[in-house]
Amino acid sequence: MDRLIYTAMTGAQHILDQQASVANNLANATSTGFKAQIDSFKAMPIKGGQLETRTFAVSGDSGIDFKSGGIEKTGATFDVAVQGQGWFSVQRANGTEGLTRNGNFKVSENGILQTASGLSVMGDGGPVTIPPNTTVEIGADGTISGSTDGQKPVTITVLGRLKLVNPPEVDIVRGADGLFDLKTGASAPVDANVRVVQGAIEASNVSLVQSMVNMIALAREFDMHMKILQGAEGNDSKASQLMQLG
Repeated sequence: MDRLIYTAMTGAQHILDQQASVANNLANATSTGFKAQIDSFKAMPIKGGQLETRTFAVSGDSGIDFKSGGIEKTGATFDVAVQGQGWFSVQRANGTEGLTRNGNFKVSENGILQTASGLSVMGDGGPVTIPPNTTVEIGADGTISGSTDGQKPVTITVLGRLKLVNPPEVDIVRGADGLFDLKTGASAPVDANVRVVQGAIEASNVSLVQSMVNMIALAREFDMHMKILQGAEGNDSKASQLMQLG
């Protein structure tokens, strides 16, 4: 059978994979702090035979669009957005560190600062705790200060500081749970230059318009590969007829 079939088939398969990635990006267009996935492909020459003029499409490493999303003001005390580059550090259920840009935080019934999904937000010395009946202020450097409600004179106490990190983007990979990790699996060091703003969250960096354009372009490319497969099928049918006539 003509290798053209396999060449077109691999191209069509990877277009479907890319459509799935674009669809996932679209599904997370309103997810706080979401970073779009970027797929890459490369051509791999087919070895063997007299004419090595055809190639397979092979998946490359999936990339991440690290561009910042827009900052949306919410006014909520425990909503925090990273300004520019940087990440929040959170603790997974298994104790490992994860990185996120989703600063939609809450306080658990035990006074632990958590993500919306219930993961502990890390400070310089471990999970951040907030005492009950405390008015909280979060500084630009992540310092968390609190004052007891109704107490006079008002006494400001430093409760801790968010662990803010900024490892090189080339060292970051997306985890299966949507959080990000260092390729080495190690914990990221604190970066004192990361800045945050209280009462705001970062929107997804997915462009709805660009994603829809990509979906349309991918659909057209898939149709092109299908036409190539149909042409190969027609060629095979004609060749079979000529062989029978011979």
